[in-house]
Amino acid sequence: MKSYRIALVPGDGIGRDVTDAAWQVLERAARGAGFGLEGTAFPWSCAYYKETGAMMPDDGIATLRGFDSILLGAVGWPAQVPDNVSLHGLLLPIRKAFVQYANVRPHRLLPGVTGPLRKTDFDILCIRENTEGEYAGAGGRVHRGGPDEVAVETSVFTRKGVERILRFGFEQARRRTGRLASVTKSNAQKYSMVFWDEVTEALAPEYPDVTVTSYHIDAMAARMVMAPESLDVVVASNLFGDILTDLGAAIQGGLGYAASANLVPDRSAPSMFEPVHGSAPDIAHLGIANPIAAIWSGAMMLEHLGETAAADAIMAAISATTARGIGTVQGREKTGEITAAVLTALG
Repeated sequence: MKSYRIALVPGDGIGRDVTDAAWQVLERAARGAGFGLEGTAFPWSCAYYKETGAMMPDDGIATLRGFDSILLGAVGWPAQVPDNVSLHGLLLPIRKAFVQYANVRPHRLLPGVTGPLRKTDFDILCIRENTEGEYAGAGGRVHRGGPDEVAVETSVFTRKGVERILRFGFEQARRRTGRLASVTKSNAQKYSMVFWDEVTEALAPEYPDVTVTSYHIDAMAARMVMAPESLDVVVASNLFGDILTDLGAAIQGGLGYAASANLVPDRSAPSMFEPVHGSAPDIAHLGIANPIAAIWSGAMMLEHLGETAAADAIMAAISATTARGIGTVQGREKTGEITAAVLTALG
């Protein structure tokens, strides 16, 4: 029987509860589809940092490289460890070491979920560049603490990096409705964003079946609220994609449905899948976290591994669950109750 090795990194706060929920669903779906999942859990988290002084051990990346995929819960506990330490100590090193350059987040309303908009017929796939751009980490501070202190944060856009994320966007648009929206701010950022626009224009003739439209980030934010049904695949830089995907989560009913994939498209290294609702320390240990985003992320993991039947079965079970009104109001049902409902729908 075919089997996959999965690294489980529950992380902090509600990450532990939702990872456990997702794993239960993934194991049930795998058994039903006739393949195996072998999970290995790692305690890397802010608690681990408090104990060891590091978010993960020195050989953490080498350890993860031997797995087929990574399922992450959530990272962060700002009252204990600054977010810049936890983020740069675990999540970003994994993304960069394995070149998980395509961050993919689906935004659509699940059955029974009411979003804040009157619009209900949107289905947006946001693709965020995940390894460079505004989050490259290039910069520094001088004259710290003095009146002349200077902080410099430099965005880094390489032709290779921009071209590969745009190609990924074009390919996804080709598989869907043939519409791609490229997001920049080239009227104000005359180097990096003009460069992005130029690469987009250069690639477009290679995809004659895809209609590409360029938007400024502010106009795109307005369009996602006013006319989300007009969008299909949206591709953006690291920072712009980060902002737009949180907006996308909001219009799809909240962060409880915010699934994501950090993909290595050529599968040369493990990809990482995670809900992006954060660790929510305020509700940690209350057992009320919505596990839908984590379960959805798990379905994306199975799809990436080629187990599309199992992935489709999980998504059908999620939809059947929310259609019953379960998992649609934050805190009304316990995490375990929502998980049990998905498992029942999965059969």
